[in-house]
Amino acid sequence: MSSEHVERRLAAILAADVAGSCRLIGIDEEGTLARLKALRRTIFDPKIAEHHGRVVKNTGDGAIAEFASVVDAVRCADEIQRGMAEQNIDVPQDKQIELRIGIHVGDIIIEENDIFGEGVNIAVRLEGIAEPGGISISDDARRQIRGKVDVTFEDLGSQSLKNIAEPMRVWRVPYGRAVPAVPNRWPVDETLALPNKPSIAVLPFTNLSSDPEQEYFADGMVDDIITALSHFKALFVIARNSSFTYKGRAVDVKQVGRELGVRYVLEGSVRKAANRVRITGQLVDTATGAHLWADRFDGGLDDIFDLQDQVTESVVGAIAPAVEKAEIERAKRKPTESLDAYALYLRGLAKSYQFANRQALDEALRLFNSAIELDPDFAAAYGRAASCYAFAKINGWITVTGNEIAEVARLAQRAVELGRDDALALSRGGWALVNVVRDLGGGAALIDRALMLNSNLAEAWLCGGWVKNWLGEPEAAIERFARAMRLSPLDPRMSGMRAGTAFAHFFLGRYDEAASWAAMALQDNPDYQSGLRIAAASNAMAGRPEQAHNAMARLRQLNPALRISNLKDVLPPIRPAEDLSRYEEGLRRAGLPE
Repeated sequence: MSSEHVERRLAAILAADVAGSCRLIGIDEEGTLARLKALRRTIFDPKIAEHHGRVVKNTGDGAIAEFASVVDAVRCADEIQRGMAEQNIDVPQDKQIELRIGIHVGDIIIEENDIFGEGVNIAVRLEGIAEPGGISISDDARRQIRGKVDVTFEDLGSQSLKNIAEPMRVWRVPYGRAVPAVPNRWPVDETLALPNKPSIAVLPFTNLSSDPEQEYFADGMVDDIITALSHFKALFVIARNSSFTYKGRAVDVKQVGRELGVRYVLEGSVRKAANRVRITGQLVDTATGAHLWADRFDGGLDDIFDLQDQVTESVVGAIAPAVEKAEIERAKRKPTESLDAYALYLRGLAKSYQFANRQALDEALRLFNSAIELDPDFAAAYGRAASCYAFAKINGWITVTGNEIAEVARLAQRAVELGRDDALALSRGGWALVNVVRDLGGGAALIDRALMLNSNLAEAWLCGGWVKNWLGEPEAAIERFARAMRLSPLDPRMSGMRAGTAFAHFFLGRYDEAASWAAMALQDNPDYQSGLRIAAASNAMAGRPEQAHNAMARLRQLNPALRISNLKDVLPPIRPAEDLSRYEEGLRRAGLPE
């Protein structure tokens, strides 16, 4: 271990960056750079010095500054943003320079004339989620300035910051709070009301290349993304003709949200270099300016249409779960007395993701039924309610009676009747038919129809993977689970995708692979009973009795009534019969009584 002394101190860090600098430079490189230098000389650097700060480094279109006092840092940031907004009043909107600023107070490492450490990293990440013209600060900074500065902050709640291990509570000063309104903004009384479900607009992607051919490529990709998102019946998607009115314009996503009446905006860019192309995309909450998702894609131009399809699939597969997650968090913040059907549905969805918790599942069923009471035509709510019975059966929490089979059949039938073109309702209804009603053929047909309607729905691929397992098609099951995981790599149902893959490998006789996938399924959900069952059976068949017995011991603690003879109470029909016999043998070797 090195004995070299590392100098540390507590400091307030201000990170600033020009919003949309690549776009501005692409429009007018020399003019933009000249104006950046002038603004740094007349506003940024003087304000830093006036408030006893020190510019540590310039990053081309941004800077890092250090202050001994977080009060000084916040006052400085506020005055910088006021000055920038005043400078922009008479500047055409597409040439306005706006800063994002993030502030954090924390421990830093001093090395020569530079600073490092998590305190700096957090400030930079806070700057990244600030809206153009706005300021974001950490909760640590907020506590130290309370009552000491004449700036009102809004609470954004807990935010996940890139490469920061734990979510942080974040506060913000919104854009334009302290300066006269910029002319030509959308009048408040003409703001469109938001629909009663998540709404999104996909803006034309910016072509950052000199090659005009990339313009057609970018437009075609946006067309495909809009079409694919339209297949999600839970989303309200703005039509292409409206989205493309913003083509070639510098836009403020908050303004777009008001003008189109949407909560989310997807924006992106395309840049070509030699025979490679880079596509970036980001999903933004129009109410807060917060970035919910961002990614980039690189590929060759050998087959540009394959690359276009790949990007479309990846973007749509990531956006749907990101929007769902954001909507669930929004619903949780609503008053408990709210009787909005969709809010009840979202709360039920959040509860249903707690797979190993019976009380949470009971509450999910209650919430889905309440949503149905308010909206008897809510197809997805019927499908989710039916799924609750399936989860309870799979976990051994209920012994299905004739009444429950009839209820699940009714719920699934209503989901199908009301949602003939709703992939989510069809896939969930089909999954419940397979697991509770034991109608393997009927359920499989509904899931296949869901996949025809929306090939980007990870949940339908997940349900379809399980059904392929029970139909005796494990190779096809592996492909479906892989598709689900690729579409939604951060999905709360990941344990189910991994456990399903473990079952498929088991049925193929690949017991080591099955045990490995079972272990991954249990990482985030150690009491997931399907995962424990396949972990016990696959380890037993692979000749690892200790691991098999450990999994079985935990399984029997959770479900002491489980026996070889009553496996049918938790499993759907399995074809062929020898697959079931081999599975029973694995559980028998692991210690499950007859």
